[in-house]
Amino acid sequence: MTQETSRPALITGGTSGIGLAVAELLADRGHPVFVCSRTAADVDAVVDKLRSGGATVAGARADITNGDDIAAVVAAAVEAFGPLYILVNNAGRNGGGITAQITDELWNDVIETNLNSVFRVTREALGKGGMLERGAGRIISIASTGGKQGVVFGAPYSAAKHGVVGFTKALGLELAPAGITVNAVCPGYVETPLAVKVRQGYAGHWGTSEDEVLTKFQAKIPLGRYSTPQEVAGLVGYLATDTAASITAQALNVCGGLGNY
Repeated sequence: MTQETSRPALITGGTSGIGLAVAELLADRGHPVFVCSRTAADVDAVVDKLRSGGATVAGARADITNGDDIAAVVAAAVEAFGPLYILVNNAGRNGGGITAQITDELWNDVIETNLNSVFRVTREALGKGGMLERGAGRIISIASTGGKQGVVFGAPYSAAKHGVVGFTKALGLELAPAGITVNAVCPGYVETPLAVKVRQGYAGHWGTSEDEVLTKFQAKIPLGRYSTPQEVAGLVGYLATDTAASITAQALNVCGGLGNY
C-alpha cells in the first residue's frame, strides 16, 4: 500500500449505485473509506461487506440536506481516519415532471439534495474535514450530462446538476493554488436503482411501458447501452490519483457518447 492509495475518503450516498461502486473501488485500492446514506441499515450492510473483504471502512447514517448531519458525518470520518483527502459528493435524487405542475416542495427538495448539499458537504470537508489545512485533496462531485443540457420533464434535476457543474468550475479555480483539485463526473444513462425510478416516471408521462422507455433511451446512446456504475467509478478513481493532479475545474462525461460536449 502506497501513500497515494491510503488517503481517507468520504463518499455521500455510498451504499448503492455509483456511490457503492466508488466505495468498492477506493477501498480495494487501500483507501480508508467512510460512507454515509439516509438509512442506517444500508450503511451497516456496506460496511460489513467491505470489511469482510479486508477493507478499512466505516460509515454513519446522515441526511445530507441537514446541516447538523453533515457536520456530524464529517467529524465522524475525521475521527475514524484522520483529515480527509478525497471527498466524493454522490448523494442525489431524481425529480421532475410537467414544470407547470411542479410543487415548491419537490423543487426545493431536489435542489437541496442535489446542489445545496454539495456546497455544504464540501464546505465542511474543507474546514472541519481538514482538507484546507492539509493543503492537498480531491473533491469529486457526481453531476450528470443533464447538467450540461436540458432534460425533458426534469427541470429541477437539470437545474441542480447545472449548478453542480458551475460550482465545480468556480471552486476548482479558487482552490488550485491550495493544491486541491475539484472536478465533476457527468454520467449519462447508468443502470442503477435510480435509473429504474427514472424509467418508471417517463413511462407514466408517456403512457408506455418501462421496456419501451429503455429501448428509446438506449437508441440515443451511440454505444447502444447504459454505462455501468463501475465505469463511472473508474473515472472517479482516476481523478483521485496523483496522475490526475493537473485536472481541475472540469466536468467530464461517462455516457457512451451520449454527450460530446
